[in-house]
Amino acid sequence: MENPIQVESLQKSYGSLAAVKGIDFQVCAGEVFGLLGPNGAGKTTTVEILEGLRPRSAGRVSVLDCDPEVQTLRLKDRVGVCLQSTRLPDKMKVREAMELFGALYTRTVDADQLLKRLQLWEKREAFYVQLSGGQKQRLALALALLNDPQVLFLDEPSAGLDPQARLEIHELVQDLRSEQRTILLTTHYIEEAEKLCDRVAIMDEGRIIALGTPRQIQERTLAHSTIEIECAEPLAETTLPEWQGAVKITLDDRRVKIAVVSSRPARTIVEMVKWLDERNIELADIHIRRPSLEDAFIELTGKSLRE
Repeated sequence: MENPIQVESLQKSYGSLAAVKGIDFQVCAGEVFGLLGPNGAGKTTTVEILEGLRPRSAGRVSVLDCDPEVQTLRLKDRVGVCLQSTRLPDKMKVREAMELFGALYTRTVDADQLLKRLQLWEKREAFYVQLSGGQKQRLALALALLNDPQVLFLDEPSAGLDPQARLEIHELVQDLRSEQRTILLTTHYIEEAEKLCDRVAIMDEGRIIALGTPRQIQERTLAHSTIEIECAEPLAETTLPEWQGAVKITLDDRRVKIAVVSSRPARTIVEMVKWLDERNIELADIHIRRPSLEDAFIELTGKSLRE
């Protein structure tokens, strides 16, 4: 299937509150597609509609050629879902959770092999309450993969985890991508979207305000890079030339660091280095910073991503 997930003019309102305001996107087979945005942007509502957990107010939605609102049971047998917050009974064992969820599907993979793959085999007799945050999230992923899903929904898969547990989840998602599964994940972590996603839709206040690869969004939104040069000694002069491509030039108070926002960074660097060389000024350090997804988000919305 070329586009396992298709969304057209999707809307969702809660009384007078419009949570999703007519969004459109498609997810291609085998890609990791990210919905990126701050809390309250409408990401979770959108995913819950796609999963068949919440009815839509208007628009068209198709997941594996199913309408999630109508063919809910058929769809749930073919997709995997890892919710933003998964909670099991404290005294349920890991093995028991796998058995219970396995009974809900018409087909399952080998649960023991899945636990071994997700590094939970040694914890199979442990109670849920005894698991760490990272282990609980790996168990949630194991439960989502029990039916060997073609499409996987991951809602904030690493939210609230420590850096090591988050890295483990990222590695698992990359493994799943290599298996050509179609994955839709939501996140408000910039580095997570840049690292894991083939394409990203940036959501804010119920709308998609940018769509494309992380690099495409960066380049469309901000065509400028920042060049930062540190000199080995203070500059004698405080007035700097207008290097080619330079949009903004600043010099720090100690007159050793020059920051240049440039639309032609390669050309600008050549001219800056030449200018310094003519004055026998030694370079101590140089950095080029391309605009990030967070820079693009701030440019598009006027605010920072918030956790």
